[in-house]
Amino acid sequence: MKRTMIALLTATLVATLPLAAMAQDHGSHGNHDKKKEHAMHSQADHGSAHDSMIQIGEQTIDGVEGMAHLNDIGEAMAKMKMKETHHFIMMFMGKDGAIETGTAAAKIVDPAGKEGEAIRLVAMDGHFGADIVLPEKGDYLFKVGTRLPDGKTRQYEFRYTLK
Repeated sequence: MKRTMIALLTATLVATLPLAAMAQDHGSHGNHDKKKEHAMHSQADHGSAHDSMIQIGEQTIDGVEGMAHLNDIGEAMAKMKMKETHHFIMMFMGKDGAIETGTAAAKIVDPAGKEGEAIRLVAMDGHFGADIVLPEKGDYLFKVGTRLPDGKTRQYEFRYTLK
């Protein structure tokens, strides 16, 4: 059990390392695009551990930009005999920088149109995330609901085709 937990934590850490660079600098919104651009280049410059990071979309609602990413962790999880295939990541940026507190949950609609139960996204190192299972190829819809520190609820939607 201890080995499994350590391996799971290690896989999650590897999945989230590129996001730490994006979350470190909490400057003004004017630097937001430069920070995202730098982080994207940093992700591309890292080795194969980050090659599977995929940005699936950006959406701004009520002044808060939500950015969704997927990281393929299937191979590492399979070695530990775990079913999770991806780490789903949500980052939020407001006018004052990264938003790292609040609550977020995701519902995933599979290629057959079936909506799954809500999955709590845990706040970690500048993002909210959870390990998820995407069992088949096809079109997925991610519905992300939030209640961030300003008290407003927001609903983000992102589509991704797993090939």
